[in-house]
Amino acid sequence: MLEVRDLRAGYAAGEVLHGLTFSVPPGSIVSLVGANGAGKSTTLKAVSGLLPPREGSIVVDGRTLPGGSAQVAVKAGLAHVPEGRQVFSNMSVADNLSLGSYATRRVGEPVPRRLESVLELFPELAGRLNEYAGSLSGGQQQMLAIGRSLMARPTLLLLDEPSLGLAPIVVDPIFELLKRLRGEGTTNLLVEQNVHRALEIADRAYVLASGRVESEGAAAMLRASAEIEKAYLGIGVSE
Repeated sequence: MLEVRDLRAGYAAGEVLHGLTFSVPPGSIVSLVGANGAGKSTTLKAVSGLLPPREGSIVVDGRTLPGGSAQVAVKAGLAHVPEGRQVFSNMSVADNLSLGSYATRRVGEPVPRRLESVLELFPELAGRLNEYAGSLSGGQQQMLAIGRSLMARPTLLLLDEPSLGLAPIVVDPIFELLKRLRGEGTTNLLVEQNVHRALEIADRAYVLASGRVESEGAAAMLRASAEIEKAYLGIGVSE
């Protein structure tokens, strides 16, 4: 269970999140949706320890995280798949995957078994382990980014725009994977530009506007409501 309460965070230019509160139940997919500038990516960065919160709390399974420490977040069971994939292009596929296990390799499942499990999910990567990550297609790099995060054996996976820049034929397997991971017990917090597709697979969703929760509810209910149109037309949203 992830509980975020009264979260405030931002950058040198100013505060982006203004008292954000939401929760992610275990074994669920929760989507954060909203127009560009609503604070979705900033939320994921704050939760995963990449951005120190200014105020508020982030609680995972009853444990309050100190904030601003990605290593602590990973050890608490969180893994972040960043927007734009951000694989290490000049490193091999195998080395990229290995990096994902760095913070947790001393505990839990042995790293070779983790790699075997990831390659079962992404067989396209199995024959390219010794190739540079930069030689992969966009879809394969997204598989690599997700696989790298799964090497940490997270209980909560944070995904930022996993379909960005990918063809529909590549996107479909990624969404099917998220449903499979949920079925296997991995909780997912999803930020996704394809809002209708995100709400199809999500259990619950929060509509963000200007760093605040504008509305929330069952994903199916929000998908049929005017709140989604309102958010994406930019009403009440400040860039």
